[in-house]
Amino acid sequence: MFFEREKGGEKAVLVHIDFQEEAEREDSDEFLELVRSAGAEPLALIRGSRNHPSPRHFVGEGKLEEIRAAVEEHQAELVLFNHSLKPSQERNLEAALQCRVLDRTGLILDIFAQRARTYEGKLQVELAQLEFMSTRLVRGWTHLERQKGGIGLRGPGETQLETDRRLLRARISAIHRRLKKVRTQRENSRRARVQAEIPSVSIVGYTNAGKSTLFNRVTASGVYAADQLFATLDPTLRRLDITDVGPVVLADTVGFIRHLPHKLVEAFRATLQEAAEATLLVHVVDAASQERDDNIHQVESVLEEIDAQDIPVLMVFNKIDLLEQQPRIDRDDDGKPLRVWLSAITGAGVELLLQAISERLATQVVQGCLVLTPQHSRLRARLFELGGVQAEHYDDDGRCLLDLRLPQKDFRQLLSQLDLDESALVWTTKP
Repeated sequence: MFFEREKGGEKAVLVHIDFQEEAEREDSDEFLELVRSAGAEPLALIRGSRNHPSPRHFVGEGKLEEIRAAVEEHQAELVLFNHSLKPSQERNLEAALQCRVLDRTGLILDIFAQRARTYEGKLQVELAQLEFMSTRLVRGWTHLERQKGGIGLRGPGETQLETDRRLLRARISAIHRRLKKVRTQRENSRRARVQAEIPSVSIVGYTNAGKSTLFNRVTASGVYAADQLFATLDPTLRRLDITDVGPVVLADTVGFIRHLPHKLVEAFRATLQEAAEATLLVHVVDAASQERDDNIHQVESVLEEIDAQDIPVLMVFNKIDLLEQQPRIDRDDDGKPLRVWLSAITGAGVELLLQAISERLATQVVQGCLVLTPQHSRLRARLFELGGVQAEHYDDDGRCLLDLRLPQKDFRQLLSQLDLDESALVWTTKP
């Protein structure tokens, strides 16, 4: 892991500054959740307000003294800022405070490094860490001027910093090559699903909104879910059979967060591509959160950044058990499902979600009473195999009457396999 965890280094002093501009503001409660998710022990929270960050130390001289006093009082070895710091500001702060300093981006990277489980996830985290570290290489190498030479080895050479940058560039290039192979494999899988006309549904939402809990509830999977930020990093795909639609690929994706570092968006583009190329997005929202509307806006911003803003969205307001609300579906004037209110932890309303997904995806359904003669025995058998037969009856002439309801694409694909002409089939009203 890039951020070495020294003994006792988990005790941290936190710094949160309120700025006048709304776009630069961060949430202090969310910051505390990030710190706890990283495994650190918050000892003190230093708050302040400024119009603009100080170019040298980000905070003013008075606030810097307050932070230094808190570090000495609590014997802290780490100061965490709820903001993005410039490399020069980070170096100046470390020199002034005589301890490690980490900004919001570095903290999120550390959490990602702990949670990555798959080969692709670990590569993506390492890539983001290396690109983040490449701008901060001056730190730690200031005591070295030139590599020591000897007889036959004298000359200008290169500084340790230059050597390290060269090694970093080589490692970054190697990771890019490996990720390219992974992305090609993932793209081939998507292409195969598209050719088979299998719809894909991606679960997106703000971190800790309950996406993985809902995913487990719907698919009966054992995906890791916890009440912490970024519990899920690696995308998980499961097949799900939806009424009137058939097989659907359901994807659980990484959670979003306000001011998600651009390097992370770039590094996780292959993962987020599952959302960018989905047939339908299920946007899970923590209905009990006080920041609900702002969190929705932040997710929409990330979706726009990965070019997924035009994909149809079904909103899911989760955790209604905390609001004492009843499960329901909100529809537009045409009856199309827009929002589903449910509780993933209790399971209340999950069947309404499956119903809403079915209505949003099943745009064309074959429904009616099909008349079959004995010559159509193979068609009858295959229709039962597809699960499209609702009921079966026989008339006085011995003909088979099937009440059908199944996706039109499945019905036409079956007729093509059996070399049957759809126009030659006979339909009637239900007996």
